[in-house]
Amino acid sequence: MTLLSHIRALAIIAHIDHGKSTLADRLLELTGAVDARDMRAQYLDSMDLERERGITIKAQNVRLTYKGHQLFLIDTPGHVDFGYEVSRSLAACEGVVLLVDASQGIEAQTLANCLLAMEHDLTIVGALNKIDLPAADPDRYAGEIEQVLGIPAEDLLHISAKTGEGVPELLDAIIERIPPPVGDRDAPLQGLIFDSHYDQYRGVVSAVRVMNGTLHAGSRLRFMQTGAVHDVEEVGLRVPDPTPVATLGPGEVGYLIAGIKDVGEARSGETVTDFRKPAAEPLEGYRDPKPMVFCGLFPVDGDEYADLRESLERLRLNDASFTYEPETSGALGFGFRCGFLGLLHMDIIRERLEREFDLSLIATAPSVEYLAHRTDGTVVEVDNPSAMPPPNELESIEEPFLTVTILLPTEYTGTVMELCQTRRGDMVRMEYLSPERVELIYRIPLAEVVMDFFDQLKGRTKGYASLDYEPAGYAQSDLVKIDVMLNSVPVDAFSTVIHRSKAQEYGAKMTEKLRKLIPRQMFDVPIQAGIGSRIIARETVKAKRKDVLAKCYGGDITRKRKLLERQKEGKKRMKNIGRVEVPQEAFISALRLDE
Repeated sequence: MTLLSHIRALAIIAHIDHGKSTLADRLLELTGAVDARDMRAQYLDSMDLERERGITIKAQNVRLTYKGHQLFLIDTPGHVDFGYEVSRSLAACEGVVLLVDASQGIEAQTLANCLLAMEHDLTIVGALNKIDLPAADPDRYAGEIEQVLGIPAEDLLHISAKTGEGVPELLDAIIERIPPPVGDRDAPLQGLIFDSHYDQYRGVVSAVRVMNGTLHAGSRLRFMQTGAVHDVEEVGLRVPDPTPVATLGPGEVGYLIAGIKDVGEARSGETVTDFRKPAAEPLEGYRDPKPMVFCGLFPVDGDEYADLRESLERLRLNDASFTYEPETSGALGFGFRCGFLGLLHMDIIRERLEREFDLSLIATAPSVEYLAHRTDGTVVEVDNPSAMPPPNELESIEEPFLTVTILLPTEYTGTVMELCQTRRGDMVRMEYLSPERVELIYRIPLAEVVMDFFDQLKGRTKGYASLDYEPAGYAQSDLVKIDVMLNSVPVDAFSTVIHRSKAQEYGAKMTEKLRKLIPRQMFDVPIQAGIGSRIIARETVKAKRKDVLAKCYGGDITRKRKLLERQKEGKKRMKNIGRVEVPQEAFISALRLDE
């Protein structure tokens, strides 16, 4: 049993790409947790997708031994879509290492994660990373950190996670400054589950932090929120390979396997306690992450529907933060309406489905959840534009807003303010962090951010701006639903909810795009965009036409007229009964967001 005074639990937090995973690699190496010959970059990132994109998606934990102390380290993601992973990890720590890139200074996520750590009352050990870069200016950014975050400049360590310079001093500072955990070994067991993933051979593997009491292998546990009871098959530590142990004491972070087949029973934020001697009350858990962005996922081949359902079930075991429910589309057949935390999250889930489960999917354009107030006083939550009530039944529509924080070099202020204003943003405040850097805070509708706001922001600032956002409730807006009709039949996959000022432009763009994509039929196909019964844009795909006059030489004009009339009648009859077949490629191209 390790003494409480010799335990430190910490997370590494930083903006995306400031070197969290590289620092975790160096710490593993320095403390001898991984042999030099087994070492590889991003050691804790186990997913192929993480290694390819160079980002952390799932938080990982590991135990390190240094100078007689046990350090429990959690490497967290930096991207704003995975902020909920960070907040969960912080609940299992007493302190954090805040990394700031010495060549870039404070970014939006640095601020957000630091404030999150302060909310949890955690001790912050600040470090300026990448001092080996030619562009590094640690002294200048140390002053900026002192001014913005209030961490004294002389307390900041100067390190290079890549070369290992200054990392031993960082380890010493962690032991000196971060307090040991408080916990009572003899109290009833209280363990906090802060992450779970599904292993197909062993069931659910949960990351657990013991707060009070002792967790024994072979004991019987009660999960306090769900009320489920399970026998412990194995408890262990990650060092960094999973290693079974007999017990986990207070303050220790390890893993727990109890033969659970459904991750829903071992949700993050769940408290485990001993079945025979239970704790009086559960630990404070987490708020469930709420999906912000919705899109429909449909298999390209209708026969793969059952495979898609099974894949979503299995993927949800590893990532409980996305939601899905079945939906039917007249145009795309059977599929699922899925909710995600953000666009990157949506992109990654889709890529994992296509890779890990070998599916080919069509994703509809992303939309957000609106609140539709009907004339009879009821309020409906609408996450799919085709489910919006008709205009004559609508009183008003509310849409979700975000508070967006943007940090950027001062020379780009004008172009970014223009971008925010064209996206219906209202400025909340503007603050100069230093003569070269400015912080802009805007209130912007989520629907405007979902499309391509991030790409536009990066493009306009040559990649120097950083973005962080948090939900800011619902507010009423002048929104309309646009339907797209082919041959007077609405195609639900193309309908969307949009601000009235942009409706005309969207309708014209969409009809023109479809005119180029839809193959010619034997009859004229009108493509119309409409709001309710009012048509706002129209294009026509011209009919193919057989030359019926080819065999008419000379003679009376009435003969030719008769043949043309007969052809016209046939086309009219065909148009009444004809269905317009839309090829899958047309759907995929028309729903491409970047166009």
